[in-house]
Amino acid sequence: MIQLVQSKVGRLRLIGFLEGISLLLLLFVAMPLKYGFHLPEFSKIMGTVHGALFLLFIFNTLSVGVEQQWKFKTTTWKVLLACIVPFGTFYIDRKILRKIDQLNNN
Repeated sequence: MIQLVQSKVGRLRLIGFLEGISLLLLLFVAMPLKYGFHLPEFSKIMGTVHGALFLLFIFNTLSVGVEQQWKFKTTTWKVLLACIVPFGTFYIDRKILRKIDQLNNN
């Protein structure tokens, strides 16, 4: 985990993971509590946390893309699309970000 946050790509991967986990909590914990048990508090909290992580992922993707000189047509747009597609951050981490992080650390 420490190695993961030592690079900007590693931090982007961590933010993507946290964004994906926040969506899972929002969908499978907060929403059932809100609509099944009439407890909207956790939904408000998780909605805010998920929104903040979503924006953080977008801004960090653009920052890392510029710094790493990613070609928008081949990499950046795929990473940006990943945060719009539910659980896409998990997929993009495995298919793109992990490989880039490993190349940068070698």
